[in-house]
Amino acid sequence: MMGNTPRARIRATLWLMTIPDDDPERTLSVVRADDPAVRHVGMVGDTYTILLSGKQTAGRYCLIDMQVPHCGGPGPHRHDFEEMFTILEGAIQFTFRGERRIVTAGTTVNIPANAPHFFTNVSGAKARMLCMCTPAGQEDLFLAVGVPLASVHDTPPAMDEAAMAAWRDKAAKLAPAFATELLER
Repeated sequence: MMGNTPRARIRATLWLMTIPDDDPERTLSVVRADDPAVRHVGMVGDTYTILLSGKQTAGRYCLIDMQVPHCGGPGPHRHDFEEMFTILEGAIQFTFRGERRIVTAGTTVNIPANAPHFFTNVSGAKARMLCMCTPAGQEDLFLAVGVPLASVHDTPPAMDEAAMAAWRDKAAKLAPAFATELLER
């Protein structure tokens, strides 16, 4: 007996669906942050390595390895896609709808679409996390507004007030094209 719970209705619907054929044009992706084929971007002092882009996942998601120095992280923003972080090293303070929460290595955080949020490394040392955005597209914003880096070991250039203002201006102009909105602190 299937029942009439939401889960039972979903299972019944899935049971009636036909799974599409395998797409042999899509290939297995095996990547490392220090792989010469991946792209690295400096974003306001952070280093973001695009492990998997939308091109590799048929637009389903992107996966970004984020290295965030102490006190690093983006300003307040929101976007119309889900964003999930798994903390690998350090401690990150997430501010979600104005509420702060510190999470440490081994923790996963999901930010719902459209919710205002930002994060800051509060560990006193470099923090590292994986960020998955679904659907993909956020990696393209990072490539458009960030500074290309040759490797994961490169340090993003320091930004004085004028450089930060110019970056914020550029990001604010491009953000709507990537379903993102920059917010004031």
